Amino acid sequence: MANADVQIQTGETVVVVCLVSGSYTTKSGLCCGSPSIMSTVLLQVGQCGNQLGLEWWRLLMQTPGQGSENDRCERSRNPFSARDGKLGAVFVDSEPKVLRGARHLVRSKKLHESNIIAGKGGRGSNWAYGYHGQRDEGEHGILQQTMEAVRREVERRDCYCGTILLHSLSGGTGSGLGARLCEEIREEFPVGHILSVSVAPYQSGESPLQHYNTLLSLSSLHRSVDGLLLFCNDQALALAKAQPGAPKGPSAPSCPGSSFSAINAHIASCLAGLLLPVYSITTASGLSLGMEPWELVRSVCPLPAAKLLHTSQACSRERTHWNSLASSSLQALPHLSPEGKLHSSRAVLAVARGVQDDSFLMSTALQRLRRGHRCVPWNPFPIDHWTDPRDHFDCSPSSRRLTVCSNHSSASDLLGRVMQRAGEMIQARAYLHWYQRHGLETQDFQQALDALNTVMQEYNTQMD
Repeated sequence: MANADVQIQTGETVVVVCLVSGSYTTKSGLCCGSPSIMSTVLLQVGQCGNQLGLEWWRLLMQTPGQGSENDRCERSRNPFSARDGKLGAVFVDSEPKVLRGARHLVRSKKLHESNIIAGKGGRGSNWAYGYHGQRDEGEHGILQQTMEAVRREVERRDCYCGTILLHSLSGGTGSGLGARLCEEIREEFPVGHILSVSVAPYQSGESPLQHYNTLLSLSSLHRSVDGLLLFCNDQALALAKAQPGAPKGPSAPSCPGSSFSAINAHIASCLAGLLLPVYSITTASGLSLGMEPWELVRSVCPLPAAKLLHTSQACSRERTHWNSLASSSLQALPHLSPEGKLHSSRAVLAVARGVQDDSFLMSTALQRLRRGHRCVPWNPFPIDHWTDPRDHFDCSPSSRRLTVCSNHSSASDLLGRVMQRAGEMIQARAYLHWYQRHGLETQDFQQALDALNTVMQEYNTQMD
């Protein structure tokens, strides 16, 4: 009896409980807990998604205790590596040259070769082309190959909780194919969660089609994902340059190599700050709930209609007071909309690493964050906090790192800019024939505008 699984039926849901590991899995395949089994699939799509993903894996493997192949205990605490030590990632792009970095991981036996999906041509920075693909691709197209790779990764897990998507909003593959993959994964694994890490383009412009692509991508993602970590290139680069020890240089896309490298490093650091294990919510079995990105979604998305998330981070190698780190994290937070309206947050999560004592809870950092984010009055518990005694990024015993994720109304500023610029282009019928060539019509653009307008109204009304 000790090795048996027990089925418990609650209403229409059947839950299978493993009496050995303590994990339990719904009949539809959603894993709800396991002490040492990775449950997350990382999906990296397009040039931006793959470059960001490579930076993420580089950071993770260099983090003390997280990438050591000789330390099985530490590796089991890492939710992004499977039992065999292989990375639980699928690398996808429509151009083979972007995936050269991933092939290095294959040669070093850190990645399954079948998890690299390469097309034979780009998607022309066209969301419709990325979403619908080539008409003659058939069952061997990049979409079908990617879904098969995701299925294999899901099957390698004793349980599956969901997928994290890394991609850009402005390109063709990352925005179009990324959005389509989210829809396909949602349909095939309806109970699993989806968290997207979406990078918005520079306001000054990277492509004449970026406003169309961002509009269509955000509209589709909002229907499919449970949470959307939104990073804007302009702000991410400014924050990366402001970090202690960061290289000084141009803060515009005039120097794309160093700029995008700095952006990727900043975003990867923020992701690790949020997603690496935390001690304060670790169970007796050794499972850190913070390892599951879905715990993040539950903390900062109290209502499903608004799921755009803002992330900031402050760190110090010295024993800087937590109040100072909290104030530093607030400097990156937009406080006023273009119309002069004060922004608010409906939920905030603060992850403090390097807490060797009770100094974080004894400080006024949480109160500062609550005031600075102008938490809404209708949420009785608007701010949550996780702590860990180690800063996994730094071996210095005095280092401290504070990562803050909030469901913040400043997301409506980006939506407003995108809708305005895309709307003007639609009225001028600029480039519409490029999208119609790949199966998109004018009414599809209007539906996307209506969808984002609904999201904007949700933020503008519910924040009061």
